[in-house]
Amino acid sequence: MKRREFLLHSAAAGAALSAGSAILPRLAAAAAPRAPMDPAVSRELAMRALDAARSAGASYADFRMSGERSQALGTRERQITFFNDADSFGFGVRVLANGAWGFAASRETTPDEVVRVARQAVAQAQANAAARQRPVELAPTEAFPDAKWTSPIQTDPFSVPIEEKVDLLLRANAEALKVNGARFVNSVMFFLKLDKTFASTEGSYIEQTLYRSFPQMSITAVKEDFSDFQTRDSSDVAPRGLGYEHVRDANLPGNAGRWAEEAVRKLSAKAVEPGRYDLVLLPTHLWLTIHESIAHPTELDRIMGFEANYAGTSFIYPITDFLGKFRYGQNFMNIQGERTSPGGLSSIGWDDEGVKPDEFLIIKNGVINDLQTTREQAPWLKDWYAQSGKPVRSHGNSYAQSWDAVQFQRMPNVNLMPHPDRDVSLEELISGVENGIMIDGDGSFSIDQQRYNAQFGGQVYKEIRNGRIVGDLKDVAYQMRTPEFWNSMDLIGGESTYFVGGSFFDGKGQPSQVNAVSHGSPAARFRGVNVINTGRRA
Repeated sequence: MKRREFLLHSAAAGAALSAGSAILPRLAAAAAPRAPMDPAVSRELAMRALDAARSAGASYADFRMSGERSQALGTRERQITFFNDADSFGFGVRVLANGAWGFAASRETTPDEVVRVARQAVAQAQANAAARQRPVELAPTEAFPDAKWTSPIQTDPFSVPIEEKVDLLLRANAEALKVNGARFVNSVMFFLKLDKTFASTEGSYIEQTLYRSFPQMSITAVKEDFSDFQTRDSSDVAPRGLGYEHVRDANLPGNAGRWAEEAVRKLSAKAVEPGRYDLVLLPTHLWLTIHESIAHPTELDRIMGFEANYAGTSFIYPITDFLGKFRYGQNFMNIQGERTSPGGLSSIGWDDEGVKPDEFLIIKNGVINDLQTTREQAPWLKDWYAQSGKPVRSHGNSYAQSWDAVQFQRMPNVNLMPHPDRDVSLEELISGVENGIMIDGDGSFSIDQQRYNAQFGGQVYKEIRNGRIVGDLKDVAYQMRTPEFWNSMDLIGGESTYFVGGSFFDGKGQPSQVNAVSHGSPAARFRGVNVINTGRRA
């Protein structure tokens, strides 16, 4: 976009905020997405790029063309605070030459440009080969010459009028503000559509369309004397790989009053006394603890030191001391990696290396059993796989945020599986606690550079005495060391307590790339966890 166009769009956006929702449809029209490319043209460009890469000396090449449509809409109380509708389209070529990677990308999708970019990627790989320590080896994968996959949506969120979306958010805000003591309300919607085409010199040609939707609210209650304020986020509404039906099913207007009342109750709740407590953690909270203390530290590139951004590497090192040996938790603890669950944020048909993902147990019966891998990473574990009788294959954990970013290892949906033998209820988890706290919803957190020491807060806290919930608490956070915490889990909930949470904006890498990932979990009980008071002090 040229500077003059940017200024025009910025002026229109500013006018929209002051004039209200009437101008929003015109903004959406101004940001209307490009017309879809003819599939025959896409295939021709892909083949031309792959042929050019081979002719220039590549031993392997893949071509990714993608279009990304994103939309973000926010309100506060009775006004619109922001609106953004963006579209991006281009392609990237990744190659192996002389055992090293090269990558180049462009937004110009012409026959001459794909040839130029492919040759540039090969030249980069040949230059990189001078500094490589060992040649890149790729795990084998099946070829998929004519494959298609689409997220299981009912309503394309980009087909829904902006007025309808604004109306829903403002109605939800109005319902929250009806609750005495609720003073501030923010509500947002985020949507993403990814059209992706992948082709490789190994014979794959794959077309996919992915959708993601995320409605969210945050309600702040303030005491009459302004001595305290408490916030309740809509953490029981998670982002999903679904369409606009997810927004309607979330029913923000219908739930806003409940969330507001919970925020108000926190004002008069008892401040927690620091100490050791048994914790009953609901999956609306536990998904984030899983994400930070299990999913990230079992990324193989983080373990091997190739990734250290966004909270460092991993305590799981060296691998030979952990795989098949290290006890993460009790025998009933099983952590699954998968990319097939309907509505999962990381669910796909094929990853960005053309691999059909599989389901695998990262933790099996409490012990580290496997790790997240790509085609390049799987051979790093060939000795372990040979010892355990497993084939050397990628788990399909490769992803690139956009056409102009090189793909690398990103986590699949990582889930804590329910009790393997019976449907343990939430009531049973609570009944076994004499002095404890139930935590609902995710909150602020921090974690160290090896994913070992951490602190987590939540949204709603309930005091448990002698097997019963007796009242509300506030200012609660617990401290943990990863293996000690998970080994303190003495009972896990069943299917009836299962919920899928997740992150719409999960960052990794340098330059940074953003991914979305889901984490399913039942409720679970933990013994003797250190709890601190996070209350504000004058």
